[in-house]
Amino acid sequence: MSHAYDYHVHSNYSDGRFLFRMARAAEEAGLDGVGFADHCNVSARESMQRAKRHLGFNLDETYERRREAIDSLQENFDVTIFDAVEMDYDPRDEAAIADFLDAADFDYAVGSVHHLEDVNVHVESYFAEKDESEREALVDAYYDTLVSLVDSELFEIAAHVDLLERNPVLRGYATEDHYERVAAAFADSRTVPEINGGRVLREYGEFHPAPSFREVLDAHDVAFTVGSDSHDPEALRECTPVLTEFFEESGRDPVRVVE
Repeated sequence: MSHAYDYHVHSNYSDGRFLFRMARAAEEAGLDGVGFADHCNVSARESMQRAKRHLGFNLDETYERRREAIDSLQENFDVTIFDAVEMDYDPRDEAAIADFLDAADFDYAVGSVHHLEDVNVHVESYFAEKDESEREALVDAYYDTLVSLVDSELFEIAAHVDLLERNPVLRGYATEDHYERVAAAFADSRTVPEINGGRVLREYGEFHPAPSFREVLDAHDVAFTVGSDSHDPEALRECTPVLTEFFEESGRDPVRVVE
C-alpha cells in the first residue's frame, strides 16, 4: 500500500485507550492516517439505553468534546487523524441514526451489526441456550440486518461483516446464500466492507470477513477498506503490519474512504 490508513480504531470515548496513546501508536506503526471510530448507539429502546448506561458508551453526547481533542492532537502527531464513529445499526433505528449522523457531520461513519434480540452477539451464554433451529434463525436475522445496513446507504464502511463468527455458539451457520445476498447488496451500494483485523492475532485467528466470505465478495468485485479494530496501542502496533502484508500479498488495493 502506497499510503497506510486504518479507519477503525477506538479510544477512551468508548472502550479503547486514551486518544493520545492511540494516536502515538498509529504514528509509531507508520500509518499515514488513523480514524477514531468509537462506538455509538442512538436507539431509544430501553434495552439499548440500559446497555449504554452499563458500558458508558456516550459518544452521541461527547463527540464534540472528542472532536476538540482530535483537533488539538493533530498538531502533535505526524499522522492524519480522522473524526469518525462506529454506529450500532438496527433497521428500527434508521431515522434516529440518519438524524444523528446528519447533525454530527463526522468525516465518515462505520456501521456495525452488534446485536441479535438486543443482545450483543459476543454473549456466548445467551445464545448457547438456543436450539439448532433458533440459532439458524438468528444467523438469518443477522445477515438480513447486514443487508439492510448496506442498503440504507447511511455508512461509508461496514465493519466486521461476519462478526458472529467470533462466537463459537453461532460459528459455522452462515451459508453461501447469506454471503451472496450481502455481496449483491455491497455491489450496488456506496458502503464498503473492511478487512478487519480485530481478532486475527487472538483466539479467533482470522480476519473478517473469513476466507469463504471474501471469495464471494471478490466474485462480485466488492472492494475493501482497512480497519484494525484496535482498542489499545499494542494491538494497533501489532496489527498494522499484518494488515499491510495481507493487502500486499492479496494484490488488493484498499479503498481510500477519506483523504
